[in-house]
Amino acid sequence: MIKIVLDCFGGDHSPEANVDGAIAALGLFDDLHLILSGDETALRGCLEGKSYDSSRIEFLHAPQVIGCNERPTDVIRLKRDSSMVKAIRLLRDDDSVAAMVSTGSTGALVAGALTRIGRLRGIIRPAFCPILPTMDGGLVGVCDSGANVEVTPEHLRQFAIMASLYMENVYGVSKPRVALLNVGKESEKGDELRQIAYKLLTETEEINFVGNMESRDLLSGKYDVVVADGFSGNVLVKTTEGTALELLGKLKGEIYSKFIYKVGGALMAPMFRRLKDFMNYQNYGGSVLLGTSKVVVKGHGSSKATAVCKCIEQAYKMQLSDLGGKIEDVICRYDHYEL
Repeated sequence: MIKIVLDCFGGDHSPEANVDGAIAALGLFDDLHLILSGDETALRGCLEGKSYDSSRIEFLHAPQVIGCNERPTDVIRLKRDSSMVKAIRLLRDDDSVAAMVSTGSTGALVAGALTRIGRLRGIIRPAFCPILPTMDGGLVGVCDSGANVEVTPEHLRQFAIMASLYMENVYGVSKPRVALLNVGKESEKGDELRQIAYKLLTETEEINFVGNMESRDLLSGKYDVVVADGFSGNVLVKTTEGTALELLGKLKGEIYSKFIYKVGGALMAPMFRRLKDFMNYQNYGGSVLLGTSKVVVKGHGSSKATAVCKCIEQAYKMQLSDLGGKIEDVICRYDHYEL
């Protein structure tokens, strides 16, 4: 049995979306057990009239809620009865609980994970790794995407190793192609940090490093993992997501601008629905925090039930594959290298 604690009071659509996502996840895996963290009365109310296996759900009563605008270090210390903090403490203290999923405050989750849960052996800094769809029907992971604004070459090598193992073990990608986000594809491009990182990645036998990547190629399908500092990676992911949404909106506006376009749009409606589903982040889960001693998955704040279910699925597969143990095995073969 794999136990996962779900913070049910962090996202824009909580707790209803979290509860519905939990029920959907239980239907996917017979050996999944979920602990719902939050106001128990409200959670039981969300479950009324719904079909689920009550023997595989339990409650962690937590009456407080952490807001996204609150100072992360303060709320972790002061809001001890919040759904997120109680879930983090349970994950830390109970060996039977394997993972945690939250759609709440990113800053609070990172602060809590680092100070309360800790890192895998050999890991300098954990890193976020969201997943995006590529134009050839595959997936690409971007690591890091917000946890570490300033990095060293060794951080980037560790991000490459962790994300490569993640894509291989959770998504079944054989020998993931790893690229370094840079201002050009040539090996000599970029600042000193990226030049040294390029050399380190080239020397790392456990990854399939294929060179530098320019941001415009993120969704090309040529890469399975993109390594970046947290600032650049976050900008890359959000710019890509935002551009896709704006283009869809522009396309919809153009279709409704003329009658003849509306006729064509009606004929192409199935294609547009597929395109919308392809670009919808709700279908790809959350951003996993690689490098923590236990599995942590951060869902988007606006996650609905489908996205919450996907986040739980990610956490389940990470634990099932013993991803943490595999990361430790590889990471500890290397000495830390600092710029």
